[in-house]
Amino acid sequence: MGTPDHHAQAASQGQVPLAIVTVSDTRTPETDTSGKLIRQLVEDAGHLVVGYRIVRDEPDEVRAALEEFTDGRARLLIFNGGTGISRRDRTYDVISKALEKTLPGFGELFRMLSFQEVGAAAMLSRATAGVYRDTVVFSTPGSPNAVQVAVEKLILPEIQHLAWELVR
Repeated sequence: MGTPDHHAQAASQGQVPLAIVTVSDTRTPETDTSGKLIRQLVEDAGHLVVGYRIVRDEPDEVRAALEEFTDGRARLLIFNGGTGISRRDRTYDVISKALEKTLPGFGELFRMLSFQEVGAAAMLSRATAGVYRDTVVFSTPGSPNAVQVAVEKLILPEIQHLAWELVR
């Protein structure tokens, strides 16, 4: 069975439930443009947002959100923010240690696409993805541009396939 067959079977499952976590020391629900953008893009594509949180870039808070949204409600979990190299950027460190299976291609493709837009600065991104507790977890930079690239070009084209692979 090839990828087109997998996509066909995956599409028969319908909408995919997912959760969104924004990692930021400054954003509020009113100012969280990236979280709102993720919600809009996935809902416009026919999927269901089953949870949303803003957490500070503190390892304990990131880990608590990871645990909360990998309880079976969501098949996908999208973190945005905290993937850079500044002292406060800790999302990658928490997520990468927890992943049971990694999807290195996500980070590689994200940085490739980002390079086309921002040049060499793309290497500063520690975007990552993998599986934790039967949930596909993505961690993207927090800028609206980065979120749009990750969701539109990488996550949405494979969202049903990713969710189906978890249960087949």
